[in-house]
Amino acid sequence: MSKEEKRSCQNCYGEFVIDASDFEFYAKIKVPPPTFCPECRMQRRMAWRNERVLYKRKDAFGNDTISIYSPDKPLTVYPRDYWWSDAWDPMQYGREYDFGKPFFVQFRELLESVPVSGVFSSNVVESPYCNHVWRLKNCYLVFASLECENVCYSDKAEHSKDSFDLYLAKKCERCYWAVDSEDSYRLFFSAESSGCTDSAFLFDCRNCQNCFGCVGLRNKQYHIFNKPYSKEDYEQKIHELDIGSFQNFQKTLNEFLQFRLTFPRRFARLINTTNVAGDNCVDVKNCYRCFDLRENVEDGKYLTHGGFGMKDSYDGYGIGICELLYEGVDTGVDGGSRQLFSVVVYSSSDTHYCFNCANAANLFGCVGLRKKQYCILNKQYTKEEYEALVPKIIKHMSDMPYRDARGREYRYGEFWPVELSPFAYNETIAQEYFPLTKEKALEVGFCWRDTDKKKWDVSVLAKDLPDHIQDTPESIVGERIACLTCGRAYRVLKEEYDFLTKTSRALETPM
Repeated sequence: MSKEEKRSCQNCYGEFVIDASDFEFYAKIKVPPPTFCPECRMQRRMAWRNERVLYKRKDAFGNDTISIYSPDKPLTVYPRDYWWSDAWDPMQYGREYDFGKPFFVQFRELLESVPVSGVFSSNVVESPYCNHVWRLKNCYLVFASLECENVCYSDKAEHSKDSFDLYLAKKCERCYWAVDSEDSYRLFFSAESSGCTDSAFLFDCRNCQNCFGCVGLRNKQYHIFNKPYSKEDYEQKIHELDIGSFQNFQKTLNEFLQFRLTFPRRFARLINTTNVAGDNCVDVKNCYRCFDLRENVEDGKYLTHGGFGMKDSYDGYGIGICELLYEGVDTGVDGGSRQLFSVVVYSSSDTHYCFNCANAANLFGCVGLRKKQYCILNKQYTKEEYEALVPKIIKHMSDMPYRDARGREYRYGEFWPVELSPFAYNETIAQEYFPLTKEKALEVGFCWRDTDKKKWDVSVLAKDLPDHIQDTPESIVGERIACLTCGRAYRVLKEEYDFLTKTSRALETPM
């Protein structure tokens, strides 16, 4: 086993360490050690994931469709259902491997020729404005989520229904603005809470009912700002606070945010973990620099957002139910093993440098394949031919590396160059985790896309809306409202209006 070594990142030139356990992992999956540091690897991966920027563009049949690919991208976009159908064959775009040019050049050519789905979604019903989702029904603007029904404006939500504005929420029902919370019913404007019912403005609370503006409570009922009340006094006080008024809501929110600052915080949110360095991990063991993981994750490094039985994996975002995964984005979902350097690969094993493939095995450099085996650049081979050709390609990737515009070299063992990404840097989650100005992004080799200039056709200004939800007519649903923050026009959904009026919660628009 190799000892710890210090290396210089070929991207940022900073020093990083590869320890003995890292060398052991790389040897197990038969890849060379990385030449990018962990942070630069993460940034590079994330530049391949456009999670929430949607466009209207024409599909291959001339119809309007919703797509994560901007209209100027030279891609053939199929409607989601058509893409998943048997009406077309991605194998028809297959090609011979050319040892006369770098692998990544050939992969880019394949990526630009194989039709893509407008969004990444699987097993969804009536949820067209959602991306990187699985098993949704009647959802709107929901992203990176699974098993949800009647949920809107949410990100990283799981097993939830009839809710709005969820983030990192699980098993929530009839909730609104719930962050990093789970197993709750009618929970509003709360974070890091679980098992709570009929409550609002909670932080770090467990198994509480009828609580308001509370921090750190366990198994409590009828508390306001951590002070106990009788049932009658509690209900009277809640009536007086009246957060159906936007002004009252803003006042209460500011008071609550100041109140929660008076309480000590844990150094990290680690629940039922052993030997974990990171944050927001539940049921995780032997993981280093891992974040937002849950449900039986073991032996991992540099993983973000995922879990579900994942083992022995490095460098991933939006990953799960997989073993021996390395450098993956939205990969490992629904099972698999040895998924290396891949984006959106489901229920597959032994895949290298694959994009949007499912239920497959033994693929190298493939795009859009389903239920295939022993393919290279979407061309079918026998098992013997495949096993003979792959080592030659790996050697060729080292003998003829891809060099990007800044001179960085990409051999086998490196994730895809950002130059090949079909997304601009500011369209991807890389901009959220590693924010850059346009000038800096272009300087270091990323692409940038300026926001389309559009004159918004509005019918009412947010500042002119009624203060109280009970004074807001249902006709607001048909209005085009101008946001005071960004100036864009938006609408209030009928489902949202009904939810807020029934729960007497303020319409958060006069901002």
